[in-house]
Amino acid sequence: MPRFLRDNALTVAMLGAFVIFLLLQSVFGWQVHNEELAEYGAAPLSWWAYLGTGHFAEAVFENWESEFLQMGGYVLLTAYLVQKGSAESKPEGQTDRPDDDPRHGTPDSPWPVRAGGLPLVVYRNSLSIALFMIFAGSFLGHLFGGVAAYNEEQALQSGAAPVSAWQFLGTSDFWFQSMQNWQSEFLAVGALILLSIVLRQHASPESKPVTAAHAETGA
Repeated sequence: MPRFLRDNALTVAMLGAFVIFLLLQSVFGWQVHNEELAEYGAAPLSWWAYLGTGHFAEAVFENWESEFLQMGGYVLLTAYLVQKGSAESKPEGQTDRPDDDPRHGTPDSPWPVRAGGLPLVVYRNSLSIALFMIFAGSFLGHLFGGVAAYNEEQALQSGAAPVSAWQFLGTSDFWFQSMQNWQSEFLAVGALILLSIVLRQHASPESKPVTAAHAETGA
C-alpha cells in the first residue's frame, strides 16, 4: 500500500464512503423528486438541475446539521462530564491532562501553543468551535433548502404564496425534520457510551482493552 494511503487510510475510507453515499442519495432523490413532479403534471428535471433544488439541499443539510450538533455536543460534554466504566469517558476526577499545559510544549507544538494568549485560548477549544460552526452552516443550509422545497411543494399542491425563511423557521415542519434527526444522533452516542462499559471491540481505540474490568473508565 502506498505510504499516503497507509497513513490516511481511515480518512480515505470514511470520505470515500461519504462521496459514494452522497452520490447515491442524489440519484435516488432525483428519481423520487421527478416522481413527485409527475404526480402534479410538472416536467421532470435533469439530474444536474436536481442538485440545485431545495429538495436535495434540505435532505443533505438536514442530516449534516444533526451529525455536527451531536459531534460538537459530544466533544464539549466529554470535557466536563464522565460515565464510570465507559471507554468514551475520561477517568473520574481528571480535569486537564498534564500534556494540555502549554508549559509542556515543544518546538513541534502547534504555533498557538507557542504563541500563548488569545490564540491559545481559541486553540484549546478549536475542535468544538469548528464542529459547532459546521453545525451552524448546516442549519442554515437546511433552513434555506427547506424553505425552497416547502414553497415548491405548496405551489404544486395548492398554488399557495411562498413563505420566507424566517416564516419557515417557525413552522412545525422545519422543527419536525430537525428533531427526528437530533434525537437519533444523541441516542446513538448514548448507546455507544453505555455499551462500551461492558462490550469490547478488539483493536479499536473506541473500546477498552478486552481484558479491562467493566469499572475501568477511559480507553
